[in-house]
Amino acid sequence: MTPYNSSITERTRSTNFVKVHTSVTWTLCSLEARTKLNEIGLPYGRKSKNIAPPAGEFSTRDYLRGVIDADGSVGYTSHGFPFISLTTASTAIGAFMCFYTGKVTRAERTLKRNARDNIYNILYTKENAQELAAQLYYEDCLSLRRKKAAADSLSAWIRPAGMRVAAERRRWTAQEDRVLLRLNNDAVAAKELGRTDKSCQVRLWRLRTGQIPMPTDR
Repeated sequence: MTPYNSSITERTRSTNFVKVHTSVTWTLCSLEARTKLNEIGLPYGRKSKNIAPPAGEFSTRDYLRGVIDADGSVGYTSHGFPFISLTTASTAIGAFMCFYTGKVTRAERTLKRNARDNIYNILYTKENAQELAAQLYYEDCLSLRRKKAAADSLSAWIRPAGMRVAAERRRWTAQEDRVLLRLNNDAVAAKELGRTDKSCQVRLWRLRTGQIPMPTDR
């Protein structure tokens, strides 16, 4: 499909996980093609941390599907819930995933690297995963067959009648932070803002200790 000189090779070897593992490598040999890829934002060399979506116009859902194909997971959790997840070291890719999925499902995620590997683990489950899978893995799309099959299977899940739908977390705004700091009282701020005492207590502590930035002056 690529109009440049390239090759496809296979390699079978033993790994720490399986005795026989076959991998396939696509090698693009054309300098012109590699230069074009670099010009639209694909870095040379190691790129796990600084890879970012292409510069200029591109098909967002097709690009994200490629990212999920390569570094994501699609399927069911051990509890039988549909899920789509992405593991990445790139802040730009993580932010792109959250922004796109937020537009599709309205589910918000806060990017935070894990302590063990210093990478992002972004997870969507249940209806959010179903909506995202249907959007990314449409009929006749270019994708890995096993990922497409897994994505198609998510639509079969139906929420049990007694399962509660968790409300989306209410985000703090700069104006609410200003009110909280001005009142400097958990209980009073909770009544003023329509939040719980505990929520106001934790937020105020985080503001005072510098764990989150102070709101800027209007």
